[in-house]
Amino acid sequence: MADQRIISSIIAPIFNEIESIPELYRRICATMDKVGDPWELILVDDGCTDGSTGKILELAEKDQRVRPLIFARNFGHQIAVTAGWDYARGDAVIIIDADLQDPPEVIPELIAKWKEGYEVVYAVRSEREGETWFKKITASIFYRLIYRITDVKIPMDTGDFRLLDRKVVNVLKTMRERHRFPRGMAAWVGFKQVGVAYKRAVRFAGQTKYPFKKMLKLALNAITGFSYFPLQLASYFGFISAGVSIIAIPVMIILRLTGSQAFSGQASTLIAVLFLGGVQLISLGILGEYIGRLYDEAKGRPLYIIRNAPED
Repeated sequence: MADQRIISSIIAPIFNEIESIPELYRRICATMDKVGDPWELILVDDGCTDGSTGKILELAEKDQRVRPLIFARNFGHQIAVTAGWDYARGDAVIIIDADLQDPPEVIPELIAKWKEGYEVVYAVRSEREGETWFKKITASIFYRLIYRITDVKIPMDTGDFRLLDRKVVNVLKTMRERHRFPRGMAAWVGFKQVGVAYKRAVRFAGQTKYPFKKMLKLALNAITGFSYFPLQLASYFGFISAGVSIIAIPVMIILRLTGSQAFSGQASTLIAVLFLGGVQLISLGILGEYIGRLYDEAKGRPLYIIRNAPED
């Protein structure tokens, strides 16, 4: 196997998915055996605590196409995807979620587009089964907001489920920023790209590993990684407050000259101070997010630590 050329590498980041792993393996085997090209399955254990590690190693023992990559602790989904890129050997690299919401049966469609000459083939969610109205609405807002304010036009309604050509992966491997947004990075590098529509399935088992808090963090990484809009927003707040002040000064003079008691006393002063203080704190918070990311990059720590790596 080590001497055989690998055509397709499939990366599945895993965090406490012990119930889904056997079914994921079964369906990927059934799908890829129909494709007929040599393939490998890289299961990235992102610090699992539910016994998933043992299941991954068990599969690797009986099938040499399964390559286990075991993290020393939980580093997060985006970092797990990065580790998969680093260890993948295939000419085409496919990223898929382990919860089976991204059906492995769609992979042949991605490969077919790749063989037509496309270098990035992303899966577009035409339908989303089993998700709450809140998740659907927030996801819709997220994708459209990112599309509008980021410098790179990231395809809407797409996740990390996609196929990347080897030359694309080689470029992505050189991008080592800590706060990562792989789908944005894949859009940023360019190359010939196309989408494939699919129906996102219900989670096979267990609970979602992406609650609202993690989705918010992902959105923040996307915005700060590909847009200066938040910094520009701080400037807009400054111009608005300055404009309000310019208008308010002559109004206050006229009111005082006419003997009006409107806006007299400490209340108006307190409101003005609170408004300006709020603008300043928001601006400082935005600056702090960018500075914090610079600090993380300056430390130069590795993106992840491997406890067990696959043998070539």
